[in-house]
Amino acid sequence: MTAQNLLQNASRQLRKSLLSLRAKFNHFIDQQYPQKFIKKLRLFWAQLKIQFGQLNTWLHQYAALAIKNTLSVIHTGMLHTLRLFNSSRKLANSLAKSTAFYADKSLDIIDKRTLQIQNRLSAATNKLSTTISSLLARQKQWLLKGFHRVSQSRPAQKLKQYALLIRLDKPIGILLLLWPTLIALWIAAGGWPDNEVLFVFVAGVFLMRSAGCAINDYADRHIDCKVTRTKDRPLTSGKITEKEALIVFAVLCLTAFGLVLLMNPLTIIMSLIGLVLAASYPFMKRHHYLPQVHLGAAFGWAVPMAYVAQTNELSPVAWLLFIATVLWATAYDTMYAMVDREDDLKIGVKSTAILFESADKLIIGIIHATLILCLIMIGKNAELGGFYFAGLLTASGLAIWQQYLIRHREPAACFQAFLNNNWFGLVLFTGVFLEYQIGGITS
Repeated sequence: MTAQNLLQNASRQLRKSLLSLRAKFNHFIDQQYPQKFIKKLRLFWAQLKIQFGQLNTWLHQYAALAIKNTLSVIHTGMLHTLRLFNSSRKLANSLAKSTAFYADKSLDIIDKRTLQIQNRLSAATNKLSTTISSLLARQKQWLLKGFHRVSQSRPAQKLKQYALLIRLDKPIGILLLLWPTLIALWIAAGGWPDNEVLFVFVAGVFLMRSAGCAINDYADRHIDCKVTRTKDRPLTSGKITEKEALIVFAVLCLTAFGLVLLMNPLTIIMSLIGLVLAASYPFMKRHHYLPQVHLGAAFGWAVPMAYVAQTNELSPVAWLLFIATVLWATAYDTMYAMVDREDDLKIGVKSTAILFESADKLIIGIIHATLILCLIMIGKNAELGGFYFAGLLTASGLAIWQQYLIRHREPAACFQAFLNNNWFGLVLFTGVFLEYQIGGITS
């Protein structure tokens, strides 16, 4: 409802009230006052009515004008507001376009500067890289020349031949001797052995295996030249002399004996027996068909020695470990002898591979079965648990795999079966190690 309608309603209500008041007033006057006075009052009333009508007209006009003016002001204000909004929007659009323009310009400038910096850095880096590469190439060339001169010198050539003499390029023998020695030390100590004992025996394994290789080549110096696999060995090919081989053997044995002197007296006495076994093994292939058993005894003698060094006494477990090592060495060295069997038959060298003939695979299987039984007895006597027997089960699987490899007696496959014994020893030692390091905690 508009303001004009409100004023009209108010005017109507006032008019009705005045008319009602007039009727009552006339009735009152007719009864109370004379006619003359009544006429004057009626005249006054008529004039008042005219004035009121004019007032009512004026009020209507004023209200309409006020409403019109108010609507005009509102309309004008809205137009100004709309114009201001449009101007603000145009200004905002202009500012946005200007900002985008200058932002694009700034980014272009930054990109150009960055590209210039990158190009300069790339050029500097390439130049530096070229310089460094040139310097390194010169240094490498200089070092290669120096190394070549040193390597071609007589002392360097001799050291290289000595390294080949003791089979530093073929560490399998060291590993095959190391695993039973470590197993004996861990079982003797009931866990981690004494550090001094551990160092002496690990070093002793390296030294005595190397000494064994030197004396073996000396003993076979007239045989190796007739075997395809060994004809290029340093002593056979004349790159070192017999005297040098004996000196290397003596130096290694004396160094090992010097380490043994740090142990208890019983270990020192037992080391002399080990020396006799190691020195005599290479000559046994000329006298009997069991040089592999002799090698097993030479390798296995480190086991009771390690046991005595750790505990200062010998126990049934130590001798069971010795027997197991002899059996194991006999099995894997027979596989090794199967590689050279044809050459050994031609030159008259004896071995278990020749002795066993066509029963070689069967006898190796029997030796493996006896070895596994012996290892089970060791586990029972040493009160070993699940980790040890898990390792033994894995080793048994490897023994079966070796039987599979030698099934056709092919030299290359027999050699692979021989090398596989490194894993056989590793899983056995891992079982013993975990048994004492983890099994002892959980039990």
